[in-house]
Amino acid sequence: MSNPRKPDNPLEVANQAFCDLTGYAEGEILGRNCRFLSGLGTEPWLTERIREGVRTRSSVLVDILNYKKDGTPFRNAVLVTPLFDAEGDLTWFLGSQVELGSESTSIFIGRREKAVIAVNSLPPRQRQVLELIAKGLLNKQIAWELKISEKTVKMHRALLMERLGVPTSADLIRLAVEAGL
Repeated sequence: MSNPRKPDNPLEVANQAFCDLTGYAEGEILGRNCRFLSGLGTEPWLTERIREGVRTRSSVLVDILNYKKDGTPFRNAVLVTPLFDAEGDLTWFLGSQVELGSESTSIFIGRREKAVIAVNSLPPRQRQVLELIAKGLLNKQIAWELKISEKTVKMHRALLMERLGVPTSADLIRLAVEAGL
């Protein structure tokens, strides 16, 4: 998780999976912007898409080449999504990364196609809820936006997770972004 309220949007929270993926210890990560993972082969147009998502406070998902601490390149699906507080103020950016491996382009395209099909099969109200979840809104904010109760939003969130076969809200956001929401 990065803090957009500080200069250069530094990482303030990193889980063990991120450390394992990149080869960096938590102490080497915190306080830095994630661009330390880029290198000579990192695609600048994809880095710009991430920057644009941060600038516009919108979710973005890219398949990008990054580098581990030891210099090893790896294909990486990177999701960056804004998180807002109850007043609608931007509080964090949640970043999620998955190493894709050597077959990444076809895997990434296949995941995107599956996500589009799954999202297109949703009933209209569930799709609306998913779109607002992907924008980083809280249940209370979604309820206000759609003029429904917060309890109904929670029910839709649970149904979405079950229907789309994802275990967490972060996975739900990833799938929504993969589908282009």
